Amino acid sequence: MGMKKIFGLTLTVILSIGLLAGCGGNNNKTANSADPAPNNSASAVNTAGEDNNSSQEPVTLKWALWDWEATAYYQPLIDAYKEINPQVTIEYVDLGSTDYMTMLSTQLSGGADLDILTIKDIPGYANLVKQNHLEPLKGYMGEQSIDPAQYGGTVEQIEVDGEVYALPFRSDFWVVYYNKDLFDKAGVPYPDNDMTLTEYDELARKLTSGSGAEKVYGGHYHTWRSAVQLFGILDGQNTIIDGEYDFLKPTYELILKEQEDGIVMDYATLKTSSTHYSGVFYNNSVAMMNMGSWFIATQIEKVKSGESQATNWGIVKYPHPDGVEAGTTLGTITSLAVNQKSKNKDAALDFMKFVTGADGAAVIASTGTIPAIKTDEVVNSIASIDGFPSDENSKAALTTAKTYLEMPLHEKSADIEVVLNEVHDSIMTKNTTIDKGLEDMTTRVQQVLNN
Repeated sequence: MGMKKIFGLTLTVILSIGLLAGCGGNNNKTANSADPAPNNSASAVNTAGEDNNSSQEPVTLKWALWDWEATAYYQPLIDAYKEINPQVTIEYVDLGSTDYMTMLSTQLSGGADLDILTIKDIPGYANLVKQNHLEPLKGYMGEQSIDPAQYGGTVEQIEVDGEVYALPFRSDFWVVYYNKDLFDKAGVPYPDNDMTLTEYDELARKLTSGSGAEKVYGGHYHTWRSAVQLFGILDGQNTIIDGEYDFLKPTYELILKEQEDGIVMDYATLKTSSTHYSGVFYNNSVAMMNMGSWFIATQIEKVKSGESQATNWGIVKYPHPDGVEAGTTLGTITSLAVNQKSKNKDAALDFMKFVTGADGAAVIASTGTIPAIKTDEVVNSIASIDGFPSDENSKAALTTAKTYLEMPLHEKSADIEVVLNEVHDSIMTKNTTIDKGLEDMTTRVQQVLNN
């Protein structure tokens, strides 16, 4: 089987059914005791590389994670590490995807002898830091010359009082998907990798045509608040947890005007009909769509199965504000941390360094998953997948300049999220004006922050 086919099959498995592992159910055994027994012992025969650690004492590390069976990169990472560290055995402890971070917190509070901890989300990370479960990493990063810049600005966003407690190993980020056939039909040049939001709006207007069942919309915004609100944070001047939201007014004005002019689908209709973003892209109803990198694999798979009629497609970097570097985008991260009470701390830190470093990134990319570090090797691996667009712009869109987390680190992020979602819905359905909605958002979030 060719390398492209291997990558393509794996990408389909991991990204179309499990890339956002948190969305999946728990199909695996879950450890519930305070001292969880590992589900399995993962190891590999040393078939490559020199044994530089044969004189070291054997050590067994327990790795807390979720969805072992549905995730393609766990075993390859262990195998690759084992090749250069044959004295290390890594046992995985699958806590399941349902309430994973709550389960992890419970296990650690109960004294579970876990060594390596997979961090699923920012609110859960903040909670573990507050509970003093995670090993501080700033000193170790300095000793090992681990440069935070290689993670595209995400490490700085998870600092707590100047300290770092986890390092990212995979990252999903937002891009623009576009239908080349619809561009060709409209006689409009394809978008490029340096496009402002204003230019995106202009393109969307040129591509809108027809009516009724034949209507083609120039752009598409899914009903998530992130698809609209987070354009406002890309200049780095504001965050979504500031408690002041006037900066969102220009974005809402632009997108509501697109909605009024029929450039994008009506939000209320999308919401009440539970229309999924994938369907409108598959059936050639939208020329452009802002969406996360997790959709790449799904689109590839659905083209192959015939479900997606958008067979001639590509991606470009996310639209950015004027004066902001192209490649600035939004994203989510999955990270590794080390249990502060681990009895094998040195070995656990070394495994974390491997997984979150360039070598680990290459392994992750080989399974079709986008890692946190995007080297040339990583980009080439993803771009070589069978079904990935062949144009150079699509390949270049896999690199980012700066990635802002969809939800920044804050102890009250969950409560803030509720307010942001509710007010977004009111503004987009025109149950309130932009001004009144943003005023309500500011008042309510400030109440959350002050309580």
